[in-house]
Amino acid sequence: MDDSRSQPIDVYDMILDAIDTGIYRPGDRLVESELAERFGVSRTPIREALQRLETQSLLERDGRSLIVASLDHNQMSELYVVRRELEGLAARLAARHATAEEVAVLREMVRSDDRLVSDPAALARANRRFHKQIHLASHNRYLVQQLDLVHRTMALMATTSLAAKGRGEIAQGEHEGIVSAIEARDEQAAEAALRDHISVAFMTRLKQDADARERTT
Repeated sequence: MDDSRSQPIDVYDMILDAIDTGIYRPGDRLVESELAERFGVSRTPIREALQRLETQSLLERDGRSLIVASLDHNQMSELYVVRRELEGLAARLAARHATAEEVAVLREMVRSDDRLVSDPAALARANRRFHKQIHLASHNRYLVQQLDLVHRTMALMATTSLAAKGRGEIAQGEHEGIVSAIEARDEQAAEAALRDHISVAFMTRLKQDADARERTT
C-alpha cells in the first residue's frame, strides 16, 4: 500500500515535536536538506510540512530562510487569554461529559506525574498529556481542534513555567483540584480551577521573563 499521502503529516508531526522538545528553538533556522537527512525522508514532504508550519505562524521568514518563530510579550499575553478561556470551557464540558474511565485516567496521571516534579522537562511533557486528556474528555471535537492549535503555539516559548522553583509541586496540586471538580461533576468549579491554573502559569512565566531581562541588562 502506498503511504506517500500520509508522509507529509508524519513529517509535520516530527518537526513540530522537535520544536516542542527544544531541539529547534525560537530563532533557529530550518534547512530542508538538513531536516531531510535528520528524518530520513525526501525534501518534498519536508517542504510541504514547512509550508504548513509557516501558514500556522509557527515558522517565519528571515530573508529567504525559515526560522522557528518567537512570541513577543503581547503575543504571549494574547495566547494565554485565549488558552485560559478555552481550557476553562474544556474543563466545564469534561465535568459534564467525561466517562468514569476518563476520570480514572486523569487521576492516575496526577499520581504518576507527582514523581516528575524534580524534572521540569519530563513534567512539561506529562503536563501536555494531562491537558490533552481533559480536552478529549470534553467530547467536543471543535474545541479540541482549537486547543491543539493553542498548544502547538505554546511550543514557541523557549522555557516551561514548570521550571520555576516550586512550580511543579504547586501545579500538581492544581491538577488534583481540577480532577476532583471534574469527578464531582461540578462544572463551575472545574472551569474556575482550570482557569486559575492557567492564570498562575501565566504569572509564573511573566516573572521568568522579567528575571531573564534583568540578567541581560
